[in-house]
Amino acid sequence: MENLLTRITIDPEICHGKPTIRGLRYPVENILELLASGMTIEELLEDFSDLERKDFLACLSYASKLAHVKSIHKIAS
Repeated sequence: MENLLTRITIDPEICHGKPTIRGLRYPVENILELLASGMTIEELLEDFSDLERKDFLACLSYASKLAHVKSIHKIAS
């Protein structure tokens, strides 16, 4: 099975170095916002014909990896 995270690329020349899908100008953060707004992968596939189902799953996998933290510490305010 393909490692979905290989679909997420970072290039300083594309989208100011933000993580994007396969070097295309689709920042991961934008796709995650669309998914969080309630859009389904099927709807997104209709809107972004050059993307694949695995691209959206890669964005979710990327976000999951970022959410894995060892510990959370409160910062004094």
